[in-house]
Amino acid sequence: MSYQPPTALPRDLLDDAAMQHALTNHDFGTVFRLARERARISYSRIATECDIKPERVGTLARGQGRISSFGKIVQIVDALRVPGHMIGLAPRPWEADAAPASQGWPRRTVLQVATASGLAAALPALHHAAPPARITTSYVDRLRERTARLRRLDDILGGGDTYRVYLAEVQRTKAVLQRGSFAGEDARRRLTALLAEQAQQAGWAAFDGGRGKEAASLYEESRAYAQEAGDADLYGNSLAFLAYGALAHDRRTAVTFARDSCTTITARTPASVRALLFERLAWACAVDGQAAGTEAALNSAREALETAQDGEPQPDWSVWVDRTELGIMTGRCWTELSRPLRAVPALTDALGRYPDEYARDKSLYFSWLAEAYLAAGEVEEAAATTNRALDLATGVASIRPMQRIAPVLESLRPHRQLPEVRAVLERGGS
Repeated sequence: MSYQPPTALPRDLLDDAAMQHALTNHDFGTVFRLARERARISYSRIATECDIKPERVGTLARGQGRISSFGKIVQIVDALRVPGHMIGLAPRPWEADAAPASQGWPRRTVLQVATASGLAAALPALHHAAPPARITTSYVDRLRERTARLRRLDDILGGGDTYRVYLAEVQRTKAVLQRGSFAGEDARRRLTALLAEQAQQAGWAAFDGGRGKEAASLYEESRAYAQEAGDADLYGNSLAFLAYGALAHDRRTAVTFARDSCTTITARTPASVRALLFERLAWACAVDGQAAGTEAALNSAREALETAQDGEPQPDWSVWVDRTELGIMTGRCWTELSRPLRAVPALTDALGRYPDEYARDKSLYFSWLAEAYLAAGEVEEAAATTNRALDLATGVASIRPMQRIAPVLESLRPHRQLPEVRAVLERGGS
């Protein structure tokens, strides 16, 4: 049996509604207070195991300040033995020893969060009816509609909540493809294309939840299934996803993937797919420091949207790419290229149209706006924008917002003599 730290929270406390609410909202002060009150775990012991100053633990428990550093959050989660999905992380290495006791948690967590977010109507579709004796194209169409409904979860929830839901869809479709009897080759081809689409969605949730290796594996699966199905649009999108994942460790490979994804575009490629592929090429070029390539790709994405034909059918997986999305990507790219005079107008215009209920994404986009303000020397605006990003990041089951916000907070630190900066640093636990 693996080492069990003295600060490990008992199961009944993890099941407690107040504790779950605190964890969902990354309110570690309340977590520490409940640990002392209900499990008799002292603040000094918490301080030792979490490598936090004892006085800081007490201050947090009194509701003053927050912890936002990704590394520190992981350290606390491990010290208190909080399952990763409760805080928006992938399962921690020590969870393998306790897998039987926690198998039912992810589904329940998704249901609870979905209910709170008004998405309960989408989740009954998690029930699976047995496939028919013969797999027909109409049956595949119904599965595609189901996939579209479940995709809406990603608008509100993070990958920490949705990954297992999407992965289960992949596994079930794969089983039908392998064992089913098909009423014609077209039905098999359509189901194979659907599997490619589902693998992309599961890969995205894995990436969003901090499961980089699983994401890359799912994207590769998607590429193989899209090629088998002869679906050029999904094949191109699988390459674009591979590009997005590769940016963290191999920028040139990422740019190559992104350029290859754009070579799949034909005269029949829907406008939203063309815009999506060019957007991701722009982002890869921006991260690699290629200003000319970035601008050319953004112009191509803009042209794709502007020349879209009225009534042209768009796949559900790309229909979200519109003028607002392109404005955000434009601002992100120019921020990455240290061109704040271009970045700020694009981001402020697009974010003014972006709804708050898409909290994960809007929090991420505010982090780029804050970075652009800093590059422009507008420190107070950067602090206010970072504060807004923190508001939206609270309770989101995705590691990415805090990963983005943490370096912004670090960049603000030299300006802590300003009251606005000091306040946001204290709130962010910096």
